Order: sequence, then C-alpha cells, then structure tokens
Amino acid sequence: MSATRIQIVDSHTGGEPTRLVIAGGPDLGSGTIAERAKRFAAEFDHYRSAIVNEPRGSDVLVGALLLEASAPEAAYGVIFFNNVGLLGMCGHGMIGVIATLAHLGRISPGVQHIETPVGVVRAELLPDGAVRIGNVPSHRKAKQVAIDVPGIGTVRGDVAWGGNWFFLVDASEHRQALVLRDVEALVDYSWKIRQAVNAQGYPDVDHVELFANTDTADSRNFVLCPGKAYDRSPCGTGTSAKLACLALDGKLEPGATWIQESILGTQFEARFHWADSAQSAVLPSIQGRASVNAEATLILDPTDPFCFGIRPQ
Repeated sequence: MSATRIQIVDSHTGGEPTRLVIAGGPDLGSGTIAERAKRFAAEFDHYRSAIVNEPRGSDVLVGALLLEASAPEAAYGVIFFNNVGLLGMCGHGMIGVIATLAHLGRISPGVQHIETPVGVVRAELLPDGAVRIGNVPSHRKAKQVAIDVPGIGTVRGDVAWGGNWFFLVDASEHRQALVLRDVEALVDYSWKIRQAVNAQGYPDVDHVELFANTDTADSRNFVLCPGKAYDRSPCGTGTSAKLACLALDGKLEPGATWIQESILGTQFEARFHWADSAQSAVLPSIQGRASVNAEATLILDPTDPFCFGIRPQ
C-alpha cells in the first residue's frame, strides 16, 4: 500500500494551535456538514487521530477539516476535532481557519459564512488581519448547580452552551489562582469537577471553565478541554457561554464589550445581542487574532506502527 499525503497549514490563536487540513482528507460524500461529521466520526476516526495525536501532533492540537459547504450561503464547511473526538464548534479554531484562508489567498477582508456541524457561523476578516466571528446562539441550561466533587467538596457552577457544553465556575467557588505555574494543579482540579458534573446529571458537559478577576481584562479564565488539555486561548465557545450567563444575570448589556483573558494573558474581545424576543439566548461576537506558523505535508505510511497516531487511553 502506498502512503497517504495530507496537506495542512498550522496556526495559533492566542497561543492555542489549529491544524487546518486543506487536501488529502477522507472522502465524506455529500450531505450537510453535520451529516458528514457523523460519517467522519463513525468511519474515519483513524484519520482524526493521525492528524492531531502524537507522533505528528499533541494533546493540545485542534484539527479542522476544510470541506465544501452544503448551506447555500456558506463559502466553506469545516469539522473541528481534537485528541479524543469531534467538536461542535471551536472559536479559536474558526479564527485560525479564517486567518489561514487569508494566508492562502482564498479570501479577502470581508464577511464569510462557514458551515459547521452546529450551524452556519458568520466570520469577518478585518482589514488589519483580526478576525471577528459571530457564533451560534448560546444559552444557559442551569444556574448555580451544586456538584459534590470527591476530594474537593461542593462546587457550584452554571451549565451553558456556546457551541460546546461548559460548566462555568466563578472565583468565589473554586478559590484557585489562575496562573500558568499552577497549570498542573488546575488540570487536576478541573478534571475532578468534570467527572463529578458528568456523573451527577450532566453527561454532555465536556469543558470546565474557571474564572478569576484580573487588572488587565474583565475576566481571566482557565478552560479544560475534553481530552484533558487546557486551552491556551481565552476559548471562543467558552467566552460565548460566559456571555450567555452574564446576559441572563443582567451583568452585561447588549453591544457592550467584554474582554476575556486566557491563562497565557492573551485576549478576546466579545459582545452579544439577544437571539430571540424572549431573551433566552444570545448571539455572541468574538474577536481575536491568529498567526500562521507552518505549511506541511503529513505522510501516513501504512508500515509505520503509529501511522494513525498514539491514541489516549
């Protein structure tokens, strides 16, 4: 059998990497991006692992498969994935996709519509190279849920959707210092919370987001992703979930700016408008920057014992 070659372009958004597959990915046939994402997960998960897992990738890497869109208003379709599976949407990843398409000369400054498994996302490449994305409608499912976390005690947080499901915990609840030198302890703490949240009624929650006060932004966060890697960026879907909670609590007005800072100190600028007359969901806008840092061809050699990656156990 001959080797398979996959063309990729790497970028990072606020420190969080995105690997965009521009050629050589599996044939997923026709249908919506949501339908093709299901096919990707069911029949081609080995490609996902080969692209983002070691030895070619790492636990923190987010992959994006560029596809033709089915939605008439969309210029492209994209499926996001990480070291353990697919993602519904990815805010930092979408910023990276738009910056990469600009780098490749495929788009110019202006508005693009990108189809994802959870809906069509509006993305705007600004003249200065920044990217503003209009995320999918975001909402809160439950407020201040009390979770009994073994080894920690009771932790209260909100369950909210921003393209992925989050459990959001304020500083008064977690009492952790959100600093880079403590990242191993933060991963362990957040992982315990996620397991307890899943066991106590919210099995779909796969992200945990801790918040803290900071002098350089409206808030600092630490986000634990599904595969136990932490987000180096302020997390676009996590910031969207936060906006939904702020809006429903009357702590942020429509159109007002919210600056969300990551564990690295990088920032997203966020705003929202109400998604419906009942004011039950918000339409978030997230602005940030991505830098392209590599173009490469991945070689999938069938004689390589780790051709399809080292998968987390």
